[in-house]
Amino acid sequence: MEAALRKMEQDGASPAAREAFRHAFLRVKAGETGFIPEDSLIPVRTLPTAAEAAIHRATGERALAQTVILKLNGGLGTSMGLDKAKSLLPVKNGLTFLDLIARQVLHARKTLGIPLPLLLMNSFSTEVDTLAALAAYPELAQQAAPLSFLQNRIPKLRADTLEPISWPADPAKEWCPPGHGDLYAALAGSGTLARLLDAGIRYAFISNADNLGAGLDVDILGFLVASGAPFLMEATERTGADRKGGHLASRRDGGLLLRESAQCPEHELEQFQDITHHRYFNTNNLWLDLAALHAFMQKTGAPPDLPVMINRKTVDPRDPNSPPVLQLETAMGSALAILPGAQVIEIPRTRFSPVKTTDDLLTLWSDAYTLGNDARLLLDPRRNGKPPTVKLDPRHYKLWPDFSARFANGAPSLLHCESLTVHGDITFGEDVKVIGHVTVQPAGPDPALAEHRALTPTTRTL
Repeated sequence: MEAALRKMEQDGASPAAREAFRHAFLRVKAGETGFIPEDSLIPVRTLPTAAEAAIHRATGERALAQTVILKLNGGLGTSMGLDKAKSLLPVKNGLTFLDLIARQVLHARKTLGIPLPLLLMNSFSTEVDTLAALAAYPELAQQAAPLSFLQNRIPKLRADTLEPISWPADPAKEWCPPGHGDLYAALAGSGTLARLLDAGIRYAFISNADNLGAGLDVDILGFLVASGAPFLMEATERTGADRKGGHLASRRDGGLLLRESAQCPEHELEQFQDITHHRYFNTNNLWLDLAALHAFMQKTGAPPDLPVMINRKTVDPRDPNSPPVLQLETAMGSALAILPGAQVIEIPRTRFSPVKTTDDLLTLWSDAYTLGNDARLLLDPRRNGKPPTVKLDPRHYKLWPDFSARFANGAPSLLHCESLTVHGDITFGEDVKVIGHVTVQPAGPDPALAEHRALTPTTRTL
C-alpha cells in the first residue's frame, strides 16, 4: 500500500485521492470481495416520486442561483472504436453530446435568468479535446466556477502481491481510472469543491455526459433542499433492458444501498436480474448538497469510504498473457449508504436516455426523437413514452467507423418502429422507413456467410 501511495504522490495525486485509494486498498487487503449477498437485502417497493416533488417548486426556484450542472465526461468511446471523448460523437442533426449540453446550459441561463455554471469531470484522456470543442461557446466560460476538473488515476495492482505494477514497455498502462466514485475525492482534491462553495454554489446536479435525458429539474432540486438530504439519487423502474444494471435495495439492518452487478455473487445473478424482485435501478443522476459533503469530509478527514469493486484484468488489456492485475473501482451512487440522510426519488424514464452502444445512438439519430428549443432530446409524443428497440449486428455496427459507413444517408425512420433487428452486413440507403417489428438480414441461409445487402429506395419501407 505504501508503495502505491508513494507512486500516487510522485504522480501529483492530492491527499484526498490518496486517502480514497488507501481506504479501497485496506478493504481489499482485509479480504473484502465487494459482494453483497441477497440475504442481506430487502427489496424496495415504493419511493417518493418526481411528480410529488412539484409541491417544492418554489423552493427549487429559489435555489437555482446556487446550483451547478456537473457532467461526468471522463470516458473515451473505446467500445465504439474511438480514441477521443465519447461526448464528441454526433448525436442529433450533426450536433455532439457536448454541443447539446452547452446549448442546454446557455438556454437555461437565458430563460431562467441565472448564472448557471457548467462543470465537467474530465479524465487525462478527454480534457484537451473537450476544452477545444467547448471553445466554440466562449460565453460558457463566463461563470464563477471552472469549466472542468480532472478525475484521478490510481495504480494497477499485481494480482498476486497487491504491489503497484511496473510496465516499462508502456508506463501509461500502469494506471487506471478509479471509477466515477472518484467524484468526491477529485472535487475536493482539485480545490473545485472549495471554489464552488466560495462562489456561493451549494447544490450540484450530476449526470453522465451521454445521458441527454438528464436536465435541470426545479421540482427535484426543491425536493433536495426541502428534505435537507446531503445526497439524492434518481431511480427509475427496471425493464428487461436493465437486468444487468445496478439496483436499489434496503439493508436488513436499516438504510438504503446501491448494488452493482459486480457486487452480486455469481450464484445469485438470476435473482439479481429479476426486475420484479428488485424494481428500481440507479440512473446515475445524482444531486449533492456541496456544503454537506464538505462538512462530512471535514469531520471524517476523507472522502466517503465507498465499497470497492475489484476489476480483474491484465496490465495490457490487449495482451492476455501480460501479468494479471487488479483495478480498484468505486461507484459514486454507493455514497447512498455512506452519507447520513441520503435519499432516493423515483423519476420517469424520460430522464434516462444514455448512449452506451451504436444501437442507442441510432434511435437518437432517428425521427423517434426530436430536438427541443431548449436543446433537449425529446421522444416523439406519438411513441407514447416508449422508444424503439434496436439490435444491430455487432460484427458490422459496433464500431463507429463501420456504423457511420452503413448509415451514410442518416438513420432510417423509426417513428413507427417497435423493434429493428439487423443480422449481417446491411447498408441503409435514403428514405428507409421501419414500421412495426422488423428483422433484416442478407439473402441466403446463413447471414454470416451471405453477401452484403444494401437497402435501396426500392425496398425502403419495412
